[in-house]
Amino acid sequence: MASSCFSKSKTIIMRNLKSKNFFMLGFINHTYSITNLQFPRHLLHTISSPPLPVSNYASSSPYNYSIAFSRCFASVYGGRRLNTATSVRNSVDQLSTEAPLQQDLDFPGGRVKFTPKPVFTSSSTEERTPCYRVLNDNGQPILDGDSVKISKELAVKMYTNMVTLQVMDTIFYEAQRQGRISFYLTTIGEEAINIASAAALNYNDFVFPQYREPGVLLWRGFTLQDFADQCFGNKNDNGKGRQMPIHYGSRKHNYFTVASTVGTQIPHAVGAAYSLKMEKQDACTVTYFGDGGSSTGDFHAALNFAAVMEVPVIFFCRNNGWAISTPINDQLRSDGIVVRGKAYGVPSIRVDGNDALAIYSAVHKARKMAIEEQTPVLIEALTYRAGHHSTSDDSTKYRPVDEIERWRGDQNPLKRFRKWIETKGWWSDEAESEHRNGIRKQLSQAIQAAERVEKPPISDIFNDVYDIPSKNLTEQEAFLRRTIQKHAQDYPSNVPM
Repeated sequence: MASSCFSKSKTIIMRNLKSKNFFMLGFINHTYSITNLQFPRHLLHTISSPPLPVSNYASSSPYNYSIAFSRCFASVYGGRRLNTATSVRNSVDQLSTEAPLQQDLDFPGGRVKFTPKPVFTSSSTEERTPCYRVLNDNGQPILDGDSVKISKELAVKMYTNMVTLQVMDTIFYEAQRQGRISFYLTTIGEEAINIASAAALNYNDFVFPQYREPGVLLWRGFTLQDFADQCFGNKNDNGKGRQMPIHYGSRKHNYFTVASTVGTQIPHAVGAAYSLKMEKQDACTVTYFGDGGSSTGDFHAALNFAAVMEVPVIFFCRNNGWAISTPINDQLRSDGIVVRGKAYGVPSIRVDGNDALAIYSAVHKARKMAIEEQTPVLIEALTYRAGHHSTSDDSTKYRPVDEIERWRGDQNPLKRFRKWIETKGWWSDEAESEHRNGIRKQLSQAIQAAERVEKPPISDIFNDVYDIPSKNLTEQEAFLRRTIQKHAQDYPSNVPM
């Protein structure tokens, strides 16, 4: 009967393709087949779609559409027997005499309780997920605060590196404005995230940065001259001048090369962590990204894969409120990024990103968890990008100037941490002045030296991809050399041929 109904229904459908009532006719035919065919109860859930019967209803035929709709909804509501509206009412009456529903069920993945109430869950059990903090705005420890204790030597090193990063950003930014380098991007307002997180990691941990974590590389020993050589793209640059400025990378420091594409480093970090797990290494990976990066598919795929495979990776999100020029409220309606970790079964914490002690403690504990428990961990650091997104941006076009200045002053992470080490007697105005002057002098020398070094040779554009260069690359290199020789005045003279 089913195949007969189906073949005849095809004819009816083709006849009515041009009819305005085709959609309703199909709906009526579908309803008619449901309400007039008898199905045993045990076959109810094996039927994916009832066959279309031979229709006796032409588009011009009178038909009570309200009856069709009532029959359809009655059939769905009955849920136990699909025949006529009368039989549905009988089935509903029978339900009242049956035993109570099962209280829970052992689904794949765990036992789940049932509820008769339509309860909708929120993104958090509280209005907002609390933020972990150790130092208040005045640099004083919060009463009963829980943090990892650090020594004087470590605290002073953290602070001086934060100052170095701030001075480096200021001078390189000015160098770009002078036309000496083509591009730059600062970490102003996020120095604590850079340095404190780096201090809590081991050097054998692999770093997958975005483009606002040069402080992690600075902490690991990348020199000011190394930074200058990369920004100027000379022959001493690890990337051989093939990357844009601030796309740092160093195999020596286990710091993977920065890429401008947003979020691509996140699944890479998960894959590397899986490798560390298989090799039983006493190490983890850490990947940094902004709130905008959490809006990519790579972020979600990486979190789920990391959770399922139980790999030692730290997801570090710098939630600075602005993905370039997009405010966080235009990106999501959940409680920030921290609740996304919970959704994927990843242990997560929200931290004050301008509190160096809180960052250090959170990353220190996260690393221990990741390695000892073989689990991914998500850290959301609440901070603020106090500078422009890059030298190509003017953030005053989309943010109030007084808001930027307030974060530069009251919530400055260097100011807060300095007050704490000064209270301890570990720092002074004299030490501050001496360190800042010394870093400015070193950077000035590094920039001048980087400018004098010649660029990488033309051949470096085409190598390091194939063991034996392909024919098309060889032809392109030859064409470029001829073009440079013919139009030498249009090319820089410090590029070796």
